[in-house]
Amino acid sequence: YGADFHVQTAAGRLLTIGLYLLSLVLVETYTANLASDLTISKSKDSISGIDDIKNGKISFSRIGILVESSVEDYYLREISEGVRNYYPMKTQNELFNSLLNNLIDASISDISAIEYYTNNVYCNLTFVGKDFAPSSYGIAYPKQWLYGKDLDVIILSLRESGVLDDLKKKWFDKNVCQDSSSSYVSTSINMEQMS
Repeated sequence: YGADFHVQTAAGRLLTIGLYLLSLVLVETYTANLASDLTISKSKDSISGIDDIKNGKISFSRIGILVESSVEDYYLREISEGVRNYYPMKTQNELFNSLLNNLIDASISDISAIEYYTNNVYCNLTFVGKDFAPSSYGIAYPKQWLYGKDLDVIILSLRESGVLDDLKKKWFDKNVCQDSSSSYVSTSINMEQMS
């Protein structure tokens, strides 16, 4: 192959052409398989929201749900038609650790909890999709409580003045996890994948 290599015979020329063609085929095969594997690995197992779960893109037994929660009620009512075919979890920490340990592939949970945990605690996890079942939160207090009307007025004034939105940004929208999109991911290919 080098510049110092000069072929003298017809058999030598035929062998050289054969080696050139073989190397060309091997390089092209490797490149095509590498591109194919990278494309498949990027598109495989990625979901974009609740519709992918409803359509069965992920096995229902690989979806973690907190038992005795509003999310469980939603799942049973809207997704599984009453069938308890999910992976039951008792705590948020168990849910997130199961994701990290590949016991489950996805989880459905309250968006504020997911935003907080993925932005501040579990940096290797991310959440996708939109808030598909928005709900409000309330504060329970005894009937005829002396400060009930005052509390209602203060909460309404905090909402109207934007303080509640500022508190949400302060506690839930901050991200202490570093951006993982800049990390380098290496993908290798072996001889078995080339065949």
